[in-house]
Amino acid sequence: MPRFALKVEYQGAPFAGWQRQKELPSVQGAIEDALARLERGPHMIAAAGRTDAGVHALGQVAHCDLIKDWDPFRLSEALNYHLKPLPVAILAAAQVEDDWHARFTATERQYLFRILIRRAPATHDKGQVWQINQTLDVAAMQEAADKLVGQHDFTTFRSSICQSASPVKTLDELRIEPVDGFSGPEVHFHVRARSFLHNQVRSFVGTLERVGAGAWSPSDVRQALEAADRAACGPVSPPQGLYLARVGYPADPFA
Repeated sequence: MPRFALKVEYQGAPFAGWQRQKELPSVQGAIEDALARLERGPHMIAAAGRTDAGVHALGQVAHCDLIKDWDPFRLSEALNYHLKPLPVAILAAAQVEDDWHARFTATERQYLFRILIRRAPATHDKGQVWQINQTLDVAAMQEAADKLVGQHDFTTFRSSICQSASPVKTLDELRIEPVDGFSGPEVHFHVRARSFLHNQVRSFVGTLERVGAGAWSPSDVRQALEAADRAACGPVSPPQGLYLARVGYPADPFA
């Protein structure tokens, strides 16, 4: 049975998350249902990461095993046809080795978080950003973010229902940049690591937003990290500004 990697883009708003759930719409379920229109199932696909309800993806990666030796381009085109009108698109497909795994072969994940700063309600970006009214001190947020980079016990920034075996992770990048967006000024968070704890990125963003607003200092973030206590975390940001932007592999299957 040939194995195929799929590069997937989606809006998270209509879904209860990536993972298939009984009687709830999911991205995994939508793609598996589309696969069943091409080959009799059941189909079970695996992804590089399970995004929560409302979280988007620009470059999620999944893999599936099929009976037919599909041409990758025709496979992506057929899946996109059967995924309409859902906001899910297969950007690329590629045949990979039988032991290649979307999750376990991955070497890093990159996330993007968007904050839109304006008072008027978002229209075109509604559901795609976290909208706030006040300006943020990006320099102070970056100073605080720098204290989180490296290997740490991230218990403070870990969901209480996280199933990871250890809270110790290595954060490779947490970069914050101001952006002149079409709808207004934005602040983008670029976060990169091999793997993440549940709600880790949203916990970072919610806490750092408090620094940008002047309610926390950068040293408060260091103290929260060292406390290794979930109660020390700032508010968790809403999901709609979060995007799984890219998944890295030793060799890019879509190159």
